[in-house]
Amino acid sequence: MQPRRQLLLAPGPGGPRPTAPMFALLLLLALQGAAAAPAGFAGSAGSEDSGWRQDPELQSGLLQQAARAALHFFNFRAGSPSALRVVSAVQQGRAWVNSKNERKVDLVFTTERYNPEEGEERLGKCSARVFFRNEKPRPAINITCTRFVEKSKRQQEDYLLYKHMKQLKTPLDVVSIPDSHGHIDPSLRPIWELAFLGGSYVMWEKTTQFSHYYLAQLSSLKQWKTNDNAIDFDYTVLLHEFPTQEIIPCRIHLVWYPGKPLKVKYHCHGLQTPEEASGIEEGSAVAPTELSNF
Repeated sequence: MQPRRQLLLAPGPGGPRPTAPMFALLLLLALQGAAAAPAGFAGSAGSEDSGWRQDPELQSGLLQQAARAALHFFNFRAGSPSALRVVSAVQQGRAWVNSKNERKVDLVFTTERYNPEEGEERLGKCSARVFFRNEKPRPAINITCTRFVEKSKRQQEDYLLYKHMKQLKTPLDVVSIPDSHGHIDPSLRPIWELAFLGGSYVMWEKTTQFSHYYLAQLSSLKQWKTNDNAIDFDYTVLLHEFPTQEIIPCRIHLVWYPGKPLKVKYHCHGLQTPEEASGIEEGSAVAPTELSNF
């Protein structure tokens, strides 16, 4: 900004130099313009000129919605079944709305490990910015989370699961997780958590400002024998949709290798839209996401 300020204030050939009061006025106007936008949205969220205004009726439900969407996206992008997180509590947040009823949400929330071990630290913290395009799915996400599971421990647990699935003489063919009594056999929990990663991608893609999904059950799973190093399987999940309370079956194909991005393709009965995409490489609605401190 400094070279531009010099250009504005420097006199032309033979022109007058600005007086001290004029310099002070120009500086004050520049500072007022910089302060017009709220922190965290690079000047676009709160500027009157851009059509955004702070949401005067911010509801806690919107913050919860944003936290869920952000964490679904984080889990998918992290791609680690041993370090899944769930939302614990929203600590603070604010939102901006425009004339299209789109909302940008800036929030901080705590998380818990999905399957914590006895005696380990349970809580972590995330900050996120979520952009809801009114009733359209696939909110744009930018999220940063504090370190939750030590990298070496996470890599070891992921590799043990990978090694176990690769060494199976007969590929997995599971009927349902949890069972009809809501129980998950300890030997199947890592499989459920790996399937949850693919479900996280689907739930993020389908979330809107007014609807969200909960993974109720893994109703079938079929692992494929492949010649490459990746784990490759098809499975069906039942998603509980809120607020309609409908149960939506989604067929998911997932390819996983520890430390590599997940590859996901899916089809949900009654939910397919022309905008639907698959795979981590797709998604123009996705904002940059920081995972370096994961």
